[in-house]
Amino acid sequence: MENFEYKVVVYDTKGLWGGIVEANQLETRLNLLGSEGWEMVSCSSTSQSYGSSKSLVCIFKRKKNG
Repeated sequence: MENFEYKVVVYDTKGLWGGIVEANQLETRLNLLGSEGWEMVSCSSTSQSYGSSKSLVCIFKRKKNG
C-alpha cells in the first residue's frame, strides 16, 4: 500500500480588497514544490466581502519515502 504525506500552503492575495494574485510569483512557488515531488490535489479561494478572495488554500501530496 502506498503512503502519502500532505502539505497545505496558503497564498495571500494582494490589493486593497484582496483578490489580486501575482501569477509569476505563484507559478515560481508551484514549480519549486513540483520539483520537490509535491503534486497539487486541490486549490480553493477563501471568501472575503464583495466576492473577492483573501487567499488561496492549496493542498499538495507526495509519496512518502520508505
